[in-house]
Amino acid sequence: MRMMNDLFLNRSAPLFGRAYKLLHIQPMDYEAFCDGLKFQRADLHAFERYALVGGVPRYWEYVRTGRSLTEVADALYFGYAAHLEDEPSRLLRDEGLSGLNALSVLEAIGRGANKPSEIAARLGTAQTNLSRLFQQLLDVDLIGRELPYGESVRSTKRIQYRIKDPALRFWFQVYSPHRSRWRSYDARQKPLLLHEHASTVFEDYCRQLFPAASRHWEGDVEFDLVGTAPGDESTLIVGEVKCKRLSTSDRGQIMADLERRWMQGGLRHRYANPRFVVLDATILEQPSSVDVARLATRRA
Repeated sequence: MRMMNDLFLNRSAPLFGRAYKLLHIQPMDYEAFCDGLKFQRADLHAFERYALVGGVPRYWEYVRTGRSLTEVADALYFGYAAHLEDEPSRLLRDEGLSGLNALSVLEAIGRGANKPSEIAARLGTAQTNLSRLFQQLLDVDLIGRELPYGESVRSTKRIQYRIKDPALRFWFQVYSPHRSRWRSYDARQKPLLLHEHASTVFEDYCRQLFPAASRHWEGDVEFDLVGTAPGDESTLIVGEVKCKRLSTSDRGQIMADLERRWMQGGLRHRYANPRFVVLDATILEQPSSVDVARLATRRA
């Protein structure tokens, strides 16, 4: 991808301006994953497997229906001669970003340093020294830049970076920190780590169902999802996402907490009468275009 950018989109390249059509090929979605591997999309176990490989079909061949989630993780990452053991280095080399700096940035993000200043501090360098590298990683879609809902890069400095691809995110958030201790973990710890990773991918999945949705944070207040209702841009959706099936009582408690946090945040001064929604694993049963009317919601 970077090679094509250098050939046709770099103003100093001889072929600049020759490209008349740009095709931005995105990873395939969860529905395509289920269709390709004959999984039931409403099955949360299927989504946990999707979270290990993401939307790149080349990785899908390593997912076998007869294996447990832990066995799939071993085959992909933790086992002897695992399929994706050296995948980050290969990806960076393909994009012309080979070197310790790019790997170090991804390692820092994977271990919880999301703000530019935090990443620079982990690497022991000035934040300005990383600006070009951040942009290169953004250009090749290895990381994404997050802003609080309703903000732009010109209106806020509350910028966070996160690894976009689920497989690459797993490599840096789970595999890299835990690979030396993985075999010492018991049968309860391993599935817990895998589920925690799947929860981050599930949040991304839920945000994609709502137009222009994103996270929002300010001080101690954070919302998993803030966006507009599909087909009704006048309705603001404020949501909490849980990667499991909730009982009616759990859903009510989470809804009450969501409303309480809304009253503590600054968004309430800019948006009147939002609609609160709690999204759990039952959202997997709905089609790609979510029907807000079918969800259990509550207006402010």
